[in-house]
Amino acid sequence: MSSKMSAEKEGDRLCFFINGRKVTENNADPETTLLSFLREKLRLTGTKYGCGGGGCGACTVMVSRLQPATKTITHYSANACLLPLCQLHGAAVTTVEGIGSTKTRIHPVQERIAKAHGSQCGFCTPGMVMSMYALLRNKPQPTMEDITQALAGNLCRCTGYRPIVDGCRTFCQEANCCQANGGGECCLNGGQNTDEPEHEEPQLFDKEEFLPLDPTQELIFPPELILMAEAANPKTLTFRGERMSWVSPASLEELVQLKTRNPKAPLVMGNTNIGPDMKFKGILHPLIISPTRVTELFEVTQMPQGVWVGAGCSLTEVRSLLEKLVPQFPEEETELFRALSRQLGNLGSQQIRNVASLGGNIMSAYPNSDLNPVLAAGNSKVSVLCDGGRRELPLNRDFFVSFGKTIVKPEEIVVSVFIPFSRQGEFVGAFRQAPRKESSFSTVTTGMRVFFSEGSRVVQDVSIYYGGMGPTTVSATKTCAAIVTRPWDDETLSRAYDVLLDELVLPPSAPGGKVEFRRSLTLSLLFKFYLEVLQKLRERNVITDELPEKMQIRPLPREIQLSLQEFQHVSKDQSDQDPVGRPIMHRSALGHATGEAVYCDDIPATGGELFLALVTSSRAHAKITGLDVSEALRLPGVVDVVTAKDIPGQKARTIFGYEEELLAETEVSCVGQMLCAVLADTRAHARRGAAAVKVGYEDLPDPVFTSEDAVEKSSFFEPRRTIERGNVTRAFETVDQVHEGEFRMGGQEHFYMETQSMLVVPVGEETEFDAYVSTQWPTLTQDAIAETLSIPSNRVTCHVKRVGGAFGGKVTKTVILACITSVAAWKTNRAVRCVLERGEDMLITGARHPVLGKYKVGFMNDGRIVAADIQCYANAGNTVDESPLVAEKILLHFDNAYDIPNLRGHAAACRTNLPSNTAFRGFGVPQGLAVVENMVDDVAALLRRPADQIREINMYKGPSVTHYKFEFSPENMLRCWEECKVKSDYDARRGAVHQFNQQNRWKKRGMSIIPIKFGIAFSEGFLNQAAALVHIYKDGSVLVAHGGAEIGQGLHTKMQQVASRELQIPPSKIYISETSTSTVPNTCPSAASFGTDANGMAVKDACQTLYQRLEPIRQKHPKGSWESWVQHAFLERISLSATGFYRGPDLYMDWDKMEGQPYAYFTFGVCCSEVELDCLTGDYRTVRTDIVMDIGRSVNPSVDIGQIEGAFMQGLGLYTMEELKFSPSGLLYTRGPSQYKIPAVCDVPLRFNVYLLPDSHNPHAIYSSKGIGEPVLFLGSSVFFAIKDAVAAARSESGLAGPFSLDSPATPERACLACASPFTQKIPAGKPGSFTPWALNI
Repeated sequence: MSSKMSAEKEGDRLCFFINGRKVTENNADPETTLLSFLREKLRLTGTKYGCGGGGCGACTVMVSRLQPATKTITHYSANACLLPLCQLHGAAVTTVEGIGSTKTRIHPVQERIAKAHGSQCGFCTPGMVMSMYALLRNKPQPTMEDITQALAGNLCRCTGYRPIVDGCRTFCQEANCCQANGGGECCLNGGQNTDEPEHEEPQLFDKEEFLPLDPTQELIFPPELILMAEAANPKTLTFRGERMSWVSPASLEELVQLKTRNPKAPLVMGNTNIGPDMKFKGILHPLIISPTRVTELFEVTQMPQGVWVGAGCSLTEVRSLLEKLVPQFPEEETELFRALSRQLGNLGSQQIRNVASLGGNIMSAYPNSDLNPVLAAGNSKVSVLCDGGRRELPLNRDFFVSFGKTIVKPEEIVVSVFIPFSRQGEFVGAFRQAPRKESSFSTVTTGMRVFFSEGSRVVQDVSIYYGGMGPTTVSATKTCAAIVTRPWDDETLSRAYDVLLDELVLPPSAPGGKVEFRRSLTLSLLFKFYLEVLQKLRERNVITDELPEKMQIRPLPREIQLSLQEFQHVSKDQSDQDPVGRPIMHRSALGHATGEAVYCDDIPATGGELFLALVTSSRAHAKITGLDVSEALRLPGVVDVVTAKDIPGQKARTIFGYEEELLAETEVSCVGQMLCAVLADTRAHARRGAAAVKVGYEDLPDPVFTSEDAVEKSSFFEPRRTIERGNVTRAFETVDQVHEGEFRMGGQEHFYMETQSMLVVPVGEETEFDAYVSTQWPTLTQDAIAETLSIPSNRVTCHVKRVGGAFGGKVTKTVILACITSVAAWKTNRAVRCVLERGEDMLITGARHPVLGKYKVGFMNDGRIVAADIQCYANAGNTVDESPLVAEKILLHFDNAYDIPNLRGHAAACRTNLPSNTAFRGFGVPQGLAVVENMVDDVAALLRRPADQIREINMYKGPSVTHYKFEFSPENMLRCWEECKVKSDYDARRGAVHQFNQQNRWKKRGMSIIPIKFGIAFSEGFLNQAAALVHIYKDGSVLVAHGGAEIGQGLHTKMQQVASRELQIPPSKIYISETSTSTVPNTCPSAASFGTDANGMAVKDACQTLYQRLEPIRQKHPKGSWESWVQHAFLERISLSATGFYRGPDLYMDWDKMEGQPYAYFTFGVCCSEVELDCLTGDYRTVRTDIVMDIGRSVNPSVDIGQIEGAFMQGLGLYTMEELKFSPSGLLYTRGPSQYKIPAVCDVPLRFNVYLLPDSHNPHAIYSSKGIGEPVLFLGSSVFFAIKDAVAAARSESGLAGPFSLDSPATPERACLACASPFTQKIPAGKPGSFTPWALNI
């Protein structure tokens, strides 16, 4: 074979740099992403897998390239999960490991995020660090705006973002960073102007300690790459993989020839479109063409009429080009430039914009593309090239043919895009509405342009395009015809709205749903443009009629202000080395920030390790008629398939008398139920194997999806619970008014950043197994694996180093996955790893229970609620899981803070054909209390009184008894309420809100203040026990083990503080390695906000035992050091190891007698939030939030405040953003961050203050502290009720008063439709039953 032939077969060598070291790859597979290469090939595991679709930022790295034309080096952040390895030829990549480590020196970014307490579980931290690092490489002194933009594409589920932003803020050099009314200390010193200067408020961190940022210390761009880039005659590069090839041509000519020969081959620049398609839709392209080295695609040419921009330019480059051009030309010429620049600011995230190209955005022709409507309205055009020559195509209504298709022929290439200058009298507007303000696809997006004749308001030309209103970008041609030649005024526009309604019709079952909302947005966005243009005509003195101030539309506020975190100093007599009560950094924070912290999937692979991929049901309710795995077993790399028949022990888990099969055998009861598992040598091979398994089904009749269906068919999981106090029926006869209502509450995906992960390793003898599992309950995992494999528990050791977030979702579901993985390890006798993809995780593992609440309330005209009857139906899904316990907890909390003398409640877990729901932070309380608070809100609306007054009238006061006859004192709850009203300046701001609402027609503000009383501990007494094991080694170092898992809540940090206090040694001498069932057996789950309470007491017990054993030696050598005492003890044969145990409180609940003591004590809190709502789009901003919490005496204020902020943000997501959507056949649509929106940096309250109630004590828990993990989540509802308050103000403009229904989450869609503006009232509602909606209303 000739050498030319062999080279052709082999493909070229890929050469690039990672962290300053050269990497050459001889057979790069085009399907390999940078993320899998870093993690699996180079074992650089600091870069994390969070979603695989560029939506979460956990895999952010920095890419540096030399731009040959300008000889400059550019640095940009990018998502490693989307970057094809083959794209990186000649680039330098920097990962979190490359910028600093605890072994050498840490980088200032790493240090500041860690010391500002910006990491909890730490899984998102490396991505945060790299986004910030890339920003600082380009701008060492960023503004706050730069920082929030840089972090917009990084999700965090633990912290609530405030500490991350605060840590990054220390790099700002802004003169105006202090809005402390022009006075006082700089915010960054944590300054707060107090009257007594000597009374120093304690701070969470001290920025004076931080290392300065020194840009000269960064890695240089490798000189070798500069030489490589400057070498003459670059050649075409070809890379061949297992299933596809990748060609990177070096010239335009060659690109054209390639495309002529392979018209179907896609061009890939940023891989932000083709990448997700290949990954999530399984589309395979045998050949991909990558034109990143074709210089003509990046050229920018200025013409008298406008600018030609190369189609290969990234969106970031396009935006900075536009921003550079705007100041160089008169204002009237840059209308289109400014509109595009505005849209580009919200499109995707920084990481996506850095790689996605302008040409790619146009050619992917997405129906909700943000740029296409603006480019089309602005009369842009594209220049395309093929073998037959060049032609120019206008971007107009004919350009977009159908979904994802344009009139550009398959063999043509878009070379550049022409963006014209605007003319005098021409205005361009661009608007978008999206489920989340940043890094989200839009629901409806629009570009509009109007042109007036000189000095007149008569329209000469108008052009309106919408995205999100059909399969393509659509033009509202008839609407334009109704406007042109007429004056720009109310009369013309109101005629145009009617035309527009007829012109853009969406069928009621249109894909994407939200039909009424989308139709209403087309009108209100046109109205916004109308007002904007009127404003500009007035500024140019074309028209003189005044637009009333009330009608003007200004954007929602967005500047993040300074926040306060107030907590108490430790007492003066506490020793300096006693860490309890001090804001100590999370013990692994630096490991999180440097990427050194090891998570389950970071454990290196052992030889012969297999990867497990699951095959899940695609039907909601069906018999399995066949399972054919033959095709899967023929695929390369596939080793075996595990089915239910392979399970040697128990094939099902029993709970509450119901069985849950590990793998379904004969029947499936939800989409996503696990059927079998495919084992292969790599992740990719296992997933391809799973896709090749063929399953036969025979559908069963009448699946049940909603709670209503379940109630109608009496489909419940027993036990159902009832509780009553007083005589409700009689009380209803004596009250002044009775009101009935209902409230629906959506579910919530856990979205822990680390998906379910486990690794089961057979030791090789006597059926012994090591299981490394990301779980909250190692003991349950151990027991379950032993039962499944039919071996004793002493052969299974479950190890948990740390968990990347869990929130309740890593207990029961993880156990089932671990059992399946252990069967695979047992069957093959090889180590087996199972790490779910984000989409699988969301599909399989269930979520928070959606709840349907119905209530009947009786009250007096003075506001006293005398009687209430409440029913809650929780949608449990297809298996029982912990659902009956969730229903019980709903009933035990449904009094919240209110002393209602006659109270009755029923709660039931509904059995449906959806994936089984499970525990989630708050465990039913956030759902049940939302129903109750909604009821209180209705009472306030009926009495036309402020809701806070009704809340106050009905609160528990003095020594009180709950409805289950548990005595408690509400004193601290009332203190929190008063304190919150003072701290938030409630009364004055309430007045300001009223005034704001009178002055603004289309924007309203709302305020709400909400209390919480949350019971801490497990109502099942035996779950409250805990144990610990403490070793002192001869060098004086101490190893602590306890039964709690570190899931980001700072448990290990607090245990280290406890041990430090009890042994009277500094925390640096104490280490906690992992939680393992071989050191501390028979432990309980880390849940119910009880981790510190239980384990802290156990660690304290063990340490006290040891301290007492050393007492005689201390007596003998009072001047000795700790180390010398330990040495002496060893020589005197005193045991230096001790176990500790804590029984826990004796808690119980007797449901027959309806009484008990299910909780050890209550954690109290109150939260006040204010929002500003845009009534035309439903968009809102939380302007300010103040939380006052009674958590006794905090063991660690920084950890506890972190828990408070994180839980609040999770609650804000639950009540206002996060929506799980199911298809009519029961398939979850929202299977990743691009469809399911959790809060991002843009959702943090602009002022977010947290105050810990001073001088509070709690005799029932360690060091007088209180559990704080769950209670605050419900306080996120203060934002929901503030939105409801703002909506009520909007409704009163339309003449509507009294109670109205607003279900949770209060998404922009729900808020906008509830406002009942003239525009939403024009939309005809679809008749229920006359069509099948796109999504079920769960």
